[in-house]
Amino acid sequence: MISSQLPVILSVANGLRRTAFLAFLLPSLAQAQSSPWIRLGAHGVLLYAYADPVPRGRTLGEVRLVQPTLMAHAGAFSDRLRFVGTLNLEGQTIPNGALTPGAWGEGFIDRRHPHTYAHELMLTAEHRLSAPLGGIRTVLSVGKGFVPFGTDDPMVRPAARYPVNHHLAQILERAVASAKVGAGPVAIEVGLFNGDEPERAGQWPNVRRFGDSWSGRVTVLPQESLELQASFADVHSPEHRLGSGTDQHKWSVSARWDGPLGGSQVYGLAEWARTSEAEGTFVFHSLLAEGAWTTARSRLHYRFERTERPEEERTLSPFRSVRPHFEDSIHGITRWTIHTAGYGFALQGAKKGVRGMPFVELSYGRMAQVGGGVFDIERFYGRTSFWSLSAGLRVDLGMTMHRMGRYGVDHDH
Repeated sequence: MISSQLPVILSVANGLRRTAFLAFLLPSLAQAQSSPWIRLGAHGVLLYAYADPVPRGRTLGEVRLVQPTLMAHAGAFSDRLRFVGTLNLEGQTIPNGALTPGAWGEGFIDRRHPHTYAHELMLTAEHRLSAPLGGIRTVLSVGKGFVPFGTDDPMVRPAARYPVNHHLAQILERAVASAKVGAGPVAIEVGLFNGDEPERAGQWPNVRRFGDSWSGRVTVLPQESLELQASFADVHSPEHRLGSGTDQHKWSVSARWDGPLGGSQVYGLAEWARTSEAEGTFVFHSLLAEGAWTTARSRLHYRFERTERPEEERTLSPFRSVRPHFEDSIHGITRWTIHTAGYGFALQGAKKGVRGMPFVELSYGRMAQVGGGVFDIERFYGRTSFWSLSAGLRVDLGMTMHRMGRYGVDHDH
């Protein structure tokens, strides 16, 4: 699967070499004297998940290796030219998805889909204007990765369980070209990308559709630990690869804290997201608040989420939906209200750069019907509440996981 993408990757790389944005930076690059550098890392989670109930009123438990990723970051010309690469091997370890009640997207329901092998392949160039405009910076990024929209990939957040709103609050694994202009604490980003979602782990974006969708994001940093963002995206036919499906209009607003507070390391995120599909025929809302408190080697985390999701026509497998997706594929809308709490304990690495964290996480949630439709929650699940247990071991080697979707020197950490 991975080898089949190499010709495309090489073609993109050759194209990057010819892009105009490098010429834009030549004066600045020529003046830079620092040596090139590269950082490598790996990440994975050995996870046991149990859920009661799953579709058709059963219970299910399973052990899987999730989030197996290899990362490479490189920089040159005083960090004005950066490369971010993330290889995700979930297509091999969870080809049928990971058990996650409430999850949906890319043809999976109540299972979190495997991400594509080329999770990120982004080349970024940054230029800072000379005096008297020295406070203005411009960043141009191109490749495959995250669209400038919404919040961070759940992979880099404390909870192991992915939120229901993953496909409302992030747009990932697209062929994307974006530009960012920043001055002081404010940055404005715009991006062009292909609307189609991946249909399988080895699939490359439909480059013929590049530019049929766009997004914009404004980020404000009132202080080092606090970040505010608001974004919008117009996505053409995300669930029909050839472009004959319905469009989506997406909004996201969030506030994020990550820094010291009261002698401990504190993380917090509050976000609101809304997706309107088929010219407002279907509207999905999400409210999410999560936080983590870390002291010494212990970490406590909690998340509250209230998200609406589509109930799509399913295949013979109750965990899969019919693709390609059209507006008549949605049989109803359900609202998932979920509380998730967990605890992790950081182990001392046997070798420098090796980190491990065993953890346990418990979720309880309720499902409710929103509006009309033919989908019947109690008939399909047996009841309107569920609980799930996750326990496992996070392992990291080398560099720490970065904030995916935030490209450039300012946010690449």
